[in-house]
Amino acid sequence: MTTTSPAVLLDIHTSALAGMGSLPRTFASWARLAAEVYPDADLSEELFRSHLLSGDEALTALWNRHLTAWDFAENPPWGGSTPARTDERRAVIYEHLGFGSDLCKALEQAVPVAKVPGETVITKEFTPWYTAERAAARRFYWTAYERKLREKGWSEAAIASLDQASRAVVERLADPEQSAARQAKGLVVGYVQSGKTANFTGVAAKAIDAGYRLVIVLGGTLNLLRAQTQRRLDMELIGQENILRGADLSDVDSLVGVDYVGDDEGWPDFVRHGARPSTLGAFDIERLTTRDNDYKSLAQGIRALEFEKRVPTQPLHDPANLHHAAARILVVKKNKSVLTKLVKDLKQIHGILGELPALIIDDESDQASVNTSDPKKWERGSTERTAINGLISKLLGLLPRAQYVGYTATPFANVFIDPGDDMDIFPSDFLISLPRPAGYMGVQDFHDLNSPVPVDQRTYANSQEKAHVRGIYDSTGDRLQEAMDAFVLSGALKLYRADHGVPDAAFRHHTMLAHQSVRQDDHADLALRINTMWHQAGYSSTAGHERLAALWEDDFGPVSAAQAGDLPSPSSYEELRPYVHAARQRIGSGGQPVIVVNGDTDRYFAQLDLDFDRTPNVWKILVGGTKLSRGFTVEGLTVTYYRRTTQQADTLMQMGRWFGFRPGYRDLVRLYIGREEPFGRDRSVDLYEAYEAVCRDEETFREQLAQYAELVDGKPQVTPVEIPPLVAQHLPWLKPSARNKMFNAELVEIRSPGRPIEPASYPLTGSVTKRNTEHWRPVLSALAPEPVPFNNPPDSSSPLSRTFTALTGIVTHGDLLSVLRKLEWERPRYFDPHLTYLQQLDGTLARVDDWLLISPRLASGNRVDASVVGSVPLSLVRRSIQAGKSSFGRIASVEHRTAAQRLINDAAVEGSTLIGPRTGVALLYPVVEGSSQDSIQAAVHNGIADPSRVVMAFTLIPPQSATSGDRRLVRFRAKNSRYEGEATVPSDVYSTTGLTIGQVAMGLTE
Repeated sequence: MTTTSPAVLLDIHTSALAGMGSLPRTFASWARLAAEVYPDADLSEELFRSHLLSGDEALTALWNRHLTAWDFAENPPWGGSTPARTDERRAVIYEHLGFGSDLCKALEQAVPVAKVPGETVITKEFTPWYTAERAAARRFYWTAYERKLREKGWSEAAIASLDQASRAVVERLADPEQSAARQAKGLVVGYVQSGKTANFTGVAAKAIDAGYRLVIVLGGTLNLLRAQTQRRLDMELIGQENILRGADLSDVDSLVGVDYVGDDEGWPDFVRHGARPSTLGAFDIERLTTRDNDYKSLAQGIRALEFEKRVPTQPLHDPANLHHAAARILVVKKNKSVLTKLVKDLKQIHGILGELPALIIDDESDQASVNTSDPKKWERGSTERTAINGLISKLLGLLPRAQYVGYTATPFANVFIDPGDDMDIFPSDFLISLPRPAGYMGVQDFHDLNSPVPVDQRTYANSQEKAHVRGIYDSTGDRLQEAMDAFVLSGALKLYRADHGVPDAAFRHHTMLAHQSVRQDDHADLALRINTMWHQAGYSSTAGHERLAALWEDDFGPVSAAQAGDLPSPSSYEELRPYVHAARQRIGSGGQPVIVVNGDTDRYFAQLDLDFDRTPNVWKILVGGTKLSRGFTVEGLTVTYYRRTTQQADTLMQMGRWFGFRPGYRDLVRLYIGREEPFGRDRSVDLYEAYEAVCRDEETFREQLAQYAELVDGKPQVTPVEIPPLVAQHLPWLKPSARNKMFNAELVEIRSPGRPIEPASYPLTGSVTKRNTEHWRPVLSALAPEPVPFNNPPDSSSPLSRTFTALTGIVTHGDLLSVLRKLEWERPRYFDPHLTYLQQLDGTLARVDDWLLISPRLASGNRVDASVVGSVPLSLVRRSIQAGKSSFGRIASVEHRTAAQRLINDAAVEGSTLIGPRTGVALLYPVVEGSSQDSIQAAVHNGIADPSRVVMAFTLIPPQSATSGDRRLVRFRAKNSRYEGEATVPSDVYSTTGLTIGQVAMGLTE
């Protein structure tokens, strides 16, 4: 029996893994070296395996850290061609470690592979400099940040994901040690309230370690937001020793002017390095701003921005100087006077600025930073800038080694889609789309996107909408009292859970947000109404308890049972009742349950006492919304009451405060949202549907980026300057900002082997629709009259089989193509990139023999069948045009697309009973545009559909074999090769082509 204690075994494994560095090597050899001080230690795989199986937490955590880091490494030299975060990668790791199969199984059980998506990177080619060896050699601040994240309870997979995503940013910046000055500009796209701050803190840590010595964080437009960002960086990156700068905690006099100490209960949780970093072989960080003070000219000004050089004859960026100099960090408001002071001070520093590696991080980069001046009013040959944009440009001009990284939650932000000013902050070097983090509550958690479950079969267990969304209709009344009751009840449930073993840190704050209008007078009226309702709600009376008991029985009880069965739950309302009293007291403390949040000034926000960091408990109803819509996190948000209409998609996205992390209470989250809100004189709008349409656009775009991010022959398929015309496929109004410039990249071809092609921008003019429908006559005549059953077996989306019937037929590739070539579209050449690809499937690129036509039949209860241009009777389908667009939403139903996709997938692998490996599938839908079933009835007369009112919509899925060997999925063409690599070109370069600007804008070039 072994005498090797768990502590000794842990020490040996820790030393061995540390010795191996960033590479998985033969573990037995390194363990023997590490065990020289323990000559009798048992190094057998059997002992290691038994510790894992017995639940040795320390040993498992150690291996979790290293295995996960290797799992997440992107294209490591030792990984072969294995993708990150896969079983194949883990097998390679085990092979390098030299482990036997039994030990591998135990490790697999103890540390399963985290099969989560990675970041998506669209990039220019760059020169690699941030190697694993270089990152490992200097990692003082990254190590401290990593340690802090573990203390906060981050999983190893989450830390490894952040490690990789922040590395993807830093490696695309310029090498801070290189002799030639170069600026890189990039954009990082996250999700609303999804942890972007954690990413840029990681980027700052790695960049400082690598040699960047000035970091400027542009943190919001109010002190409230700036201070929030400052505190986060101070707590998780800069640390106590850099804040104290030698001050003695026991000497009150030495602490004068030091923030946090004595007035922030979170001070003990700030990072501790053990001593001043400069005494530990690293370097200090000097803060040029503090929690309470933005950048002040000359306060710490000129002296604080001067850098001493150890070797005066060498430039600052020389390694001999760079890695001994202190770093400076500023967190500044996007405020004209503040940034003007900073620019003024920088101008007074001579010589050193050209040698100084600097990093500008722009949080919420689509707010204030973008140049919104009207190009029509510019003088010829000049660019006029708005204040903040102009000052950012001046910073970049003063700091030739500055790198600019913007952060946003809106992929269609102006800074991203509007590259008319090539010298501005357009992300010309890289765009990184962050993955949806684990535990994040986003659009998929409020909408049943692509759910195959029929609407009438959806329950609290299988429908996110039923669980979390409460629609406000004319027939329901305004439901404001119910929303407030839900706020009280969910607060009581949080207190109940905290009392029954659930960690209560996430319950420190509990908030409700009511946002009904943009007008401040309306905010005051709504706040008064809620305040009056609160005092009349009778939460301690019999009537009040009866109301809450009914809400518990009908809503919260069954939802929590379905969505959070593992969390403690009261057996009855009576068991919860004492906690209702406690929740009511917290919310009503100070006699005021409501806070109006709509001011424009820092003074206004200071008087609200709405500091989630320094206030022990914020349990309040917030009325307003716009001022808290960007950057500021509403902590503990559980109930949202949203009825504000807007025509701006980005405004709608940023108002999605109900997105975020809800540990321990995601089942309690409720969204009360207007489904029939007045809009204009005689219209109404469904805000929930509008939100879903915006989110679908964004999700589809992220999916496209992921497809095109794959390298082909080691080179990118898409570069950042080619993104704007790709975005234009989603947003038909997209144009460069300046009328005298045009996009230089033209989208020529989109290849979709085994993937759906589903155009949505059909013309709705009767004469054009009729011509298009007539073109389909030869294809529709191929449909047989007898329906064929299709079956979707149980899968992750439903435990039940789902069946539908459809009319089917076969047409040759040539016959289908002849129809597609003749079709007219709402926007000229809209379908051309797909048509270019389909035309090459005659053997030029690949060969498709024929297409299986599927025309689904609807359920008999509401089906209207009619002949379309002489066809057998087809089921007519109703679809609506998306608000503010000229296109439909999704055409094919989830069930139909699932069945078609399964046919394509089966044919590629094993052959199908219906189609062969060179047969595609075409789903055909005779669509009538309208808002009710009456629209379909009106389009039919005596069993014949009016071709001027029927849009023949379709979804095509080519076979997986329909591609070439280079795996390229998208192809662009530079409209003018002399401007290769430029996002836009002056319009006068087209003067010799004989084309008008309008023709060029529509892509009418050859």
